[in-house]
Amino acid sequence: MDRLETRELVYFAAVADQLHFGRAAEDLGITQPVLSRAVARLERRMGVRLLNRTSRKVELTDAGRTFRDECRSLLRRLDLAVRRTQRSAGASRLVIAVRPGTGSGLLAQVLHRHSGPEPELVFTHDPAGAVRDGAADAALLCVGSDDLAGLRGVEVGEENPVALLRHDHALAGRAAVTVADVQGEPGYRSHCPEVGLDELMDRVALGRLVTVVGSAVVDRMPSTVAAVPVTDLPPTTLALCWSPTTAAPGLPALADSLAAGASPVRSVPS
Repeated sequence: MDRLETRELVYFAAVADQLHFGRAAEDLGITQPVLSRAVARLERRMGVRLLNRTSRKVELTDAGRTFRDECRSLLRRLDLAVRRTQRSAGASRLVIAVRPGTGSGLLAQVLHRHSGPEPELVFTHDPAGAVRDGAADAALLCVGSDDLAGLRGVEVGEENPVALLRHDHALAGRAAVTVADVQGEPGYRSHCPEVGLDELMDRVALGRLVTVVGSAVVDRMPSTVAAVPVTDLPPTTLALCWSPTTAAPGLPALADSLAAGASPVRSVPS
């Protein structure tokens, strides 16, 4: 078999993340038929079925889950190789890793305060991992989580918890709810699924998911989804964090611009 192209890995990873050809094609900026043909051709070349497709859903096979993980690893290593090469030539920009849908409003405020070159944003479900393996220089993380182990940073603000509900749900019209109010609802998940923000909203709008997230998602909600404040959960403090060994250009200036009025985040021993 000829060596696979990077484009093929990117195409399959997008479908594996979304489990929806239409949304994956939209994310990639290509048409759905082109993406479908590319993935089918990839399966033929490998001689392995990676996806089970029906008219209603797309699912990964066991082989597909293995290849998804391998694709993510390979693409991350490729990005890291590019960044290291750029750094060696003094051409890299500051890269900040962000979990999709987390702290977008706060991040915009942070970058507005920063007078240096505009950082590059990398959206990932493992922003702390992106910092540790060198794919990003800093990450927006929740204070108090295990993700902060061994990292330094500054607090940048808070997000209040909100329950995401279908717009016509019985609880959607309330001024506020408690965790107990939503725990018994069909589709309730205590931990937000690790999917893209669009898919998250689709699941809620279809009545298949009820979950609690940070209030930053409110600005990106469709009219078919309601966000109701959860009164018995504390706000989440977000911090911009980095490795003590990071020597990225622009990071000291960004940290200094946040230091005024911000609290230092204590480094947690690894």
